[in-house]
Amino acid sequence: KAEALLLKLRPHIAYFNSSKFISDLSNGNICVAVGWSGAMLEAKTNAEQANNGVKIAYSLPKEGAPVWFDTLVLLKDAPNRAQGLAFIDYLLRPEVIAPVSDHLSYPNGNRAATALVAAATRDNPAVYPSPAAMATLYTLEPLPKAVERVRTRVWSKVKNGQ
Repeated sequence: KAEALLLKLRPHIAYFNSSKFISDLSNGNICVAVGWSGAMLEAKTNAEQANNGVKIAYSLPKEGAPVWFDTLVLLKDAPNRAQGLAFIDYLLRPEVIAPVSDHLSYPNGNRAATALVAAATRDNPAVYPSPAAMATLYTLEPLPKAVERVRTRVWSKVKNGQ
């Protein structure tokens, strides 16, 4: 049923791309996109800086959406383990990560940094969703291999427009 519905919508979808929409949205080449909050806010900032008359608004679906996570990972066999851990420790310092959140319009997971994040960022529900909005977000669960194969096939069909 999902495949049939998505294939019905497919003629109205210009393309699938995880980054191209940022410039296309900010330049007014497309009118709607589905993407992560930080990318949408980047498009909005770009449009505002270009003063091109393009107005961009971001919102979460009232039904909910997958929650997003940025992670710092150190490979188990990393050759410079101590330096990698030192970098992660540095980056997670409140005074270091707060300006990163301001610049990228992405929240950070360091609660001690929240007070250091600029109010315009901290109070923006597109960056730091309200508790009510957070209650609608969910994590994507791994699917059994057989189901994952079906999902992959469906997305391939939809993306290729077949």
